[in-house]
Amino acid sequence: MSGVWIFDKNGVARLITNPTRESFEQKEPPYPGTATSPGARPRVLVYLPANQVIRSYTQLEQCLTELGWSRYHNSGCSNLLQFHRSENSAHLISLPKNFANFKTLHMYDIVVKNRSFFEVRDATAC
Repeated sequence: MSGVWIFDKNGVARLITNPTRESFEQKEPPYPGTATSPGARPRVLVYLPANQVIRSYTQLEQCLTELGWSRYHNSGCSNLLQFHRSENSAHLISLPKNFANFKTLHMYDIVVKNRSFFEVRDATAC
C-alpha cells in the first residue's frame, strides 16, 4: 500500500494513493467521496454520437441498447443492474442499482467495452 496517509480533524486516517499538490492544500475536499485523493473533480459519462451527458440509467440503457447491449435479468443479484452483448458473449457490464452510486470506475468499464462511443470527462467542462 503506497501513498500518503492523511489524518483529518477527527483523527481518522485515510490513504491517498495518488496524491496531488491540491490534495494537501485543501482542508476539506470540495467533492468528497468522488476519488481516492481529496479535491478530485467529479466526472461524467458522455455518449459521443449525440454528445450527451448520461444523467440516468434510462438514458444509459437507451444508448447501450442502440449499441447492441441488452438488460441481463439475474434474480440472484438484486443490488446490480447488468447488461450483456449476447447470450454467447462474456462481455458483461455490472452497475449499482442506484444511479447515485454510479462511480468513475463504472464509467471506465463502459468506456473500455464501447471504446469509440463513450468518454469520461471532467464535470466542470460539460
